[in-house]
Amino acid sequence: MANRLQFEDSPYLQQHKDNPIDWYPWCEEAFKKADDEQKPIFISIGYSSCHWCHVMEKEVFEDEETAKFVNKHFICIKVDREERPDIDKHYQEVYQLLNRRAGGWPTSIFATPQNKPFYAGTYIPLHNKAEYVNMMGFTEITKIIAEKIAQKDEQIFKNAEEIVSFLKPAEHPKEATKLTEDFYKNFILQAQRNFDKNFGGFSVSPKFPHASTLNTLLNISSLYNSKEARDMVTFTLDNMIQGGMYDLVDGGFCRYSTDERWLVPHFEKMTYDNALLCGLYAKACLAYENEDYLHIAKQSADFMMRFMQEDDLFYSASDADSDEGEGAYFTYLKEEIETALAAEGYENGEITAILKFLHVSKRGNFEGRNIIRYEESVKPDWYDNVIRILGSLREKREYPFIDKKVQTSWNAMMTKALFMLGQIENSYTDAAKRSLDALLNTMYKEGELYHSALIHKEPKVKAFLEDYAFMGTALIAAYEQTGDESYLITAQRFANRALEEFYDNGRWFFSKGEFTTQAETTDNTYPSAISVMVDLLLSLGTLIEEKYTRFAFKTLEYNSYDLGRKPIYSPYMLDQTLRYLKGDRIIKSKMNNLHSNSKIIAQIRYPYILKQPSSNDDFLVCGTSSCFANTDKTDKINEIVDDSVKEG
Repeated sequence: MANRLQFEDSPYLQQHKDNPIDWYPWCEEAFKKADDEQKPIFISIGYSSCHWCHVMEKEVFEDEETAKFVNKHFICIKVDREERPDIDKHYQEVYQLLNRRAGGWPTSIFATPQNKPFYAGTYIPLHNKAEYVNMMGFTEITKIIAEKIAQKDEQIFKNAEEIVSFLKPAEHPKEATKLTEDFYKNFILQAQRNFDKNFGGFSVSPKFPHASTLNTLLNISSLYNSKEARDMVTFTLDNMIQGGMYDLVDGGFCRYSTDERWLVPHFEKMTYDNALLCGLYAKACLAYENEDYLHIAKQSADFMMRFMQEDDLFYSASDADSDEGEGAYFTYLKEEIETALAAEGYENGEITAILKFLHVSKRGNFEGRNIIRYEESVKPDWYDNVIRILGSLREKREYPFIDKKVQTSWNAMMTKALFMLGQIENSYTDAAKRSLDALLNTMYKEGELYHSALIHKEPKVKAFLEDYAFMGTALIAAYEQTGDESYLITAQRFANRALEEFYDNGRWFFSKGEFTTQAETTDNTYPSAISVMVDLLLSLGTLIEEKYTRFAFKTLEYNSYDLGRKPIYSPYMLDQTLRYLKGDRIIKSKMNNLHSNSKIIAQIRYPYILKQPSSNDDFLVCGTSSCFANTDKTDKINEIVDDSVKEG
């Protein structure tokens, strides 16, 4: 019999509706019942494409004996972290406070009947396991907690009170550091310290793409002609696309690699990763004139529009697991490839060469199966046709589960990436405009922006800071590409609302509803909402009114102490600091000139360029308070911008 989650829209909650555990969604009814019956609360937070969430569900939440016990002694609550990032952020802080390290998913929280947390874990096995040293199993933990709460154990309640007192939003250090371009030198040194010289990236394993770090290094390489920055960017970009974390067959990036070589991922694909990396590869193509990067950007965008889009809205994620096991959809047996190639007319010698090139073997490189990969610099003539054949084999398989939740911030990231690609190929501008308009129609209702909704359902959760920030920057990109002032006006409206709701004299809050949580300056799975907000404010300060630049400066100043010392944790904020110090340059001309020369303008070396339609027949290069020169020759724009930066 289905539990209460059957009435929820969230695909993640729906995945747990048939668990024998009597789950509640996050609701007052659950907390009242816990208090009335004096039962401890178990809160489980995850998301639909989370591999270890699935493992814990199968091992623990589907176990009948375990369910019988916790249903009797606990109130159990399931939360979709993508639907309620404010709840997730709050309990990640609880986890970090209790364990002195960053958490992850699934997040497992135990709280008193008054919902005051005292114990936090991530994945918890059903029973004690030798491979998980110092970790109790779920059955052991729940029995101890149930007994102690029933006995009204004084220490548990005292610990919970102390934890709650520590969770109040902390005051930021008052000391400020003068903002200076020299911050970038410290950033490069810290990036080099973390850099993997063998395979690129900034960790060993698991290895995440760190798109913000790469984007900032790319801008630094352009600003200061830094070979060190450029080499870290290009070496990483080249290694990430050899196959594995990047899917050579369908296109698109998986969330991270479990090894240092970018070979074996967990196979889930997230909208935010593909948005950020699509935009990064498009930008790197323009900066370094590398057509391979453009191919990756386009293939990633095409993957998202083909597999992860409906009615111009992007879904949040696709799963790693299918009924046949993790990665079964994405990987191949050697025999099935041989059979498919032979059926297409390839001879034995050709097949042997193809298998060798694509690293396909009887043994395989992933649990007896093969992840398609190549490490050579030049693709053979047969490559595209063979990839097509491999794609046709996948078409006979069932695609992994897709979470059809639409999230405002992630959709905005993807839309902005499409606008960036549109600077090179106009068809992507058309797709971006359709996507942005659909997002506004779906998530902006009667003057209220919302955070998420299941496709074709009405949104219920109101927007958080990240939604205003990413939507605002996507709207700026739309204005630059189309000249439609309604996008600029809406971006200003969102900035005003964010300032009114989340800003406090340099400090920003992520949420101010059920949980008041501070926004972070660190870039984690994607750029911090504060830094993206600074990006939006600087653009509005340049395009509309200088007061927005003052808000951006106050934010940067407020965070300057940490930024100056540990810029590696906040690359997007460092990038916006350099932008503030160096100043924007605006290219003004008639919209048809800006449109027909969008790629040339996008290739300007200076990274902080905005476009603005005007009545000029030629191209006028301006700063925030004055204009420098005009030209009717596009090949002169770079020179004028460079001269203006030197003079500045």
